[in-house]
Parts: sequence; C-alpha cells; structure tokens
Amino acid sequence: MAIEAFDSPAGTRLVYGCGAIARLGELAREYGSRVLVVSDHGVAEAGHTQHAVDSLEAAGLSVTSFVDVHQNPTTDDVASCLAVARSAGVDLFVGLGGGSAIDTAKGCNFLLTNGGDMHDYQGFSKAGKPLLPLIAVPTTAGTGSECQSFALIAEPNSHRKMACGDRKAMAVIALLDPVLTVTQPALVTACTGIDAVGHAVEAAVTTRHTPISSLHAMEAFRLTSANFTRVLEAPDDLAARGAMLLGAAHAGIAIENSMLGAAHAMANPLTAQFGIVHGQAVGTMLPHVVGYNCADAPTATIYLELAAVAGLASVDALIDLLAGFVEVAPFPSRLTAAGIVADAVPGLAANAAEQWTAAFNPVAIAAADFEDLYRAAI
Repeated sequence: MAIEAFDSPAGTRLVYGCGAIARLGELAREYGSRVLVVSDHGVAEAGHTQHAVDSLEAAGLSVTSFVDVHQNPTTDDVASCLAVARSAGVDLFVGLGGGSAIDTAKGCNFLLTNGGDMHDYQGFSKAGKPLLPLIAVPTTAGTGSECQSFALIAEPNSHRKMACGDRKAMAVIALLDPVLTVTQPALVTACTGIDAVGHAVEAAVTTRHTPISSLHAMEAFRLTSANFTRVLEAPDDLAARGAMLLGAAHAGIAIENSMLGAAHAMANPLTAQFGIVHGQAVGTMLPHVVGYNCADAPTATIYLELAAVAGLASVDALIDLLAGFVEVAPFPSRLTAAGIVADAVPGLAANAAEQWTAAFNPVAIAAADFEDLYRAAI
C-alpha cells in the first residue's frame, strides 16, 4: 500500500532522566541569560520551582519567577505573567508545571514578542515575529504541551478555550524528570494520565494522522496503557512514572502531527459548563467515542492495532480497558455522579459540535450524535 504524502515538522529536543532538573541551568545557558520561570503555587510548594531557580542561578543566569498560574489558564493569567516578563526584560521562558503553566508561558511569549492580545493568535501561525526560546519542564504526565506548538488559553467569563498555535511557540527543550511527577496528588496523576491515554488513542485515528503521528501514538499508548494503573497503586515507582511521562511526550508529538477528535470536543464543554477536570471528562467520554468510531472500518483496524499494543485481542477489549481506567481512578465514572442530568445534554452537544477538534474525528459527527454519546455516559 502506498504511503500518503505528509509533512512532519522538526520537533522539540527531549532531555530525559531522573534528576534531570539539575541540568536546567546548563541547558538554559545555551538560549538566554534572563529567565522567567512560569509555574503555579502547588509546584512551588512541592519545592520544584526553587530547584529550577537554584539550577538556573548556579549557571549564572538572572531568574524571575511567576507562580500565579491557575488551572485552565485564562487571558487574565497571561496578562499577569506578561507584566512580570516585561518588568524583568526576559529573553528566555521556562514553563515548569502541568499544561497550564507551560501554556501560560507560551501565551505570554506571544504577547511579549508580537503584541496584541490572545484573540489575535487563535488559530495557527498568527505570530509574524520570532518568539523567545522556551524550555518546558512538565511536572505532570498528561497534557503533552511540552511537545506541542499550541497554547490553550480560556476566556475568563465564558471559559471558552482558544487554541493558539504557531511552530515558533514550540519548546526548544522538553526536560523530562520523572522525580518531579512523584509529588502529584492521586487525583492529578489520574486525570493527567487518562488525558495522555486519550491523546494517544485519538491522535492515532484522526483524519490528519500520518505515519509519524501513528508511530508516536502507538508508543504513547504502549507506555501509558501498561503503567496508568501502576502509578495509582504505587506512586513512588519511578520506572512507571517515567514511562507515563515519556508516554505523554510521545502523545504530544502525535497530536502535533495529527490533532485530536470527538472525545476532546466533548470534554471541553464539560469543563467549561460544569467544572469537570479535563482528564476526567476525556476519560469518561473516550470509550463511547471509540465505539462510535468503529463504524468506520479503517478506524476500527487502527483500534485493533492499539489493542494489540496493550496485549488485547479485540476492539471490545480495548473499550473495556479504557472504561476500566476510569473505574479505578479516584473520580466518578458516570456523568450523573458529577451532577450532570439529561436536561443539560442538548446544550453540551451543541457546544461540542462547535469545538475545533470535532472536525478531525475520523467519523463525521454532529450535535445529534454528541447528544447520543453524552446520554450514554450519563
């Protein structure tokens, strides 16, 4: 069978290893001298922000910290970060934390270098000028933002997420230190881990998937499916933590080359309208979306390949595995338990149909289809 044409962009340099945070200063010195570390209070309280600052200062760099990032960052978070970046005259960003911190650093980078506001960068390749270098240091194993060119920034009132992407926003280095993920609470481990699983499964089958994205999606699923339950059972298992962290990075690379699908389109309204954590929302909807997509034979074949990667013999077994991940996670597995009733379904479905990732689902999907899937999850 002939291989279809594709264009795979140059990726982020991956630096992996337990204790790799000690190398941050050495690596950062190649890119700048005045660093803004963008983080959040939880990461700071765990001591990771200070470890980063110590490494950077030991390398002779001037360091400023911004730790006021909130979950699902809004344009307000970016504006606050921008004021600090301007005052410090930075020439390098370090995004240290989950996807929220890394995305806030990217958003700030857009505005610091190109001006305007975040709405100007919604879509792709809207930045006309170069951006400053970014080093991404994830402390969660989930979003894959460290290997993507997009920042997801929400509007403060509607909580509608804007996807702002540009190849120039890619991190120059993703520093992957499994030790940094051990301090995650169990709920964060579960939500980010299921998000990584969802990224792998969706990126494998989108209408834009390529041979490159498929390789990364399969490896991401191999690593995450084998270790998700383990990191919940044994949080101090660094081998399992490392597998999840590397799996999340592979999934991020897969997304960069193929986008996402209907499960993420359904998750965003659940987060915006009901405050359900993103990973929980993705994990709850994913088995239903996989079942829906099996109507397409080539997609079902890819799902069978994913099943085989996990040592399973059928797509039904894959769906059961994905549903089982939600069952063992420390959050409700049904939308009813999260306070969502049938009356909310039409509004959720209409919102899901407007999400940008819905367009890449391998099977065409409309509001009526989303209604059916939401009802199945309730």
